Amino acid sequence: MLLSRRGLLRAGLAGAAATTLGGLTAGCGVPTGSTGRNMVLWYWSGGLSPKVVQDARARYDSAVNLQAIQIGGYYRSKLLTTLTGRAHIPDIAGLKGEDMASYLPDADQFVDLRTLGADRFKDRYLGWKWDQAIAEDGSMVGFPIDCGPVAHYYQPAVFEKAGLPHEPADVSRELATWEQFFAAGEQLKKRVPGSFILTDALSVLSISVNQSTKRFVDKDRHFIGDQEHVRTAWDRAVEATHRGLVSKIVNGTPDNTSATERGLLPSQLNASWAAGDIKLDVPRTKGRWRVANCPGGPSNIGGSFLAITKACRQPEKAFEMITWMLDADNQAQGFVDSVLFPSTPESYAMEKLREPDPFFGGQITMDVFGPAAREIPVAYNSPYDIALSTPINDEMRNFYVLGKDPEKAWRDAMSKCRRIADHLGVSY
Repeated sequence: MLLSRRGLLRAGLAGAAATTLGGLTAGCGVPTGSTGRNMVLWYWSGGLSPKVVQDARARYDSAVNLQAIQIGGYYRSKLLTTLTGRAHIPDIAGLKGEDMASYLPDADQFVDLRTLGADRFKDRYLGWKWDQAIAEDGSMVGFPIDCGPVAHYYQPAVFEKAGLPHEPADVSRELATWEQFFAAGEQLKKRVPGSFILTDALSVLSISVNQSTKRFVDKDRHFIGDQEHVRTAWDRAVEATHRGLVSKIVNGTPDNTSATERGLLPSQLNASWAAGDIKLDVPRTKGRWRVANCPGGPSNIGGSFLAITKACRQPEKAFEMITWMLDADNQAQGFVDSVLFPSTPESYAMEKLREPDPFFGGQITMDVFGPAAREIPVAYNSPYDIALSTPINDEMRNFYVLGKDPEKAWRDAMSKCRRIADHLGVSY
């Protein structure tokens, strides 16, 4: 599976678009998470740079007492419980990117950041990222934190042994398409017995869908997960499995760590933030990795936002704090501290992000991630996307993990999607 410290591929209809934020009265301020000069910020571990949070606390100490609280467990569920219960509501709340679309129908429960002057900052951020936080009525629910451009992580020594291109520019050029990538995987398997170019099939499905300009539900509330862009992504993941390119070793296990260290899992497709996971999971491979472009074109996984709830007593001050914490300088710091890839293109040229990374053999990885982040395809994200992608992801797992016939898995996925669509009032 994709390395995923943000839990991007978790399943479950309950945590998806079916839940709403009803119950929080607009402008409600009692009771909330803040009293007097206190200002409460909710986020999750790794969601913000520790240094930036600490610096914000010191910078605004004369005006507010910032209480930054890391919420463990299923973050979205806890935030929704707090909002609907109208008790201990944070002034500022992190919103995970994969959940953002499900908050937009209830935009009136958050402060419209345009009313605080957000538009004057728009040209400093990636346009596609900014637009993800805009509701249908034009209100702005969240301010961009990070994004997750996808890259090809690989071990050049193993690629060279297999007779494959091994310099980043060559890998990007010669493995630019999915077919070229798959052919390289077959050569790798022949030349280095026991090796695989992919760690799972679901990553191929998810990344491929995100390379298109459509998702699972369109603006007219019509299910489009049965259309060519999803079916092509599904068939691509099935093909990778049938060609023997996908490892069956479970990620996060000792066997996975051992295989990676031995060069048997020398390649993975994942987001920019996965660099931190690789460094943490297989530290003994330091210097043995490089980064190249994702085959098939740019794709994004993850990335988050900060929002101001209607319960906030000082929205102007909260907005001032947010815009400072998420400016180009502090987003660069977030990448250094927590591998939060900046949504501010100005950051990409900063010296601290242009330093060679010893873990990646001295490569300046920004040369890969930066251009990819700028070119992410723009797609409409529906509040119902998670609910209607879950059966497809589940059936893909049933295929490549359990060996289910892929055509039956697809039919079963579509049948489940239609039932869920009926429940949600989505046409098909």
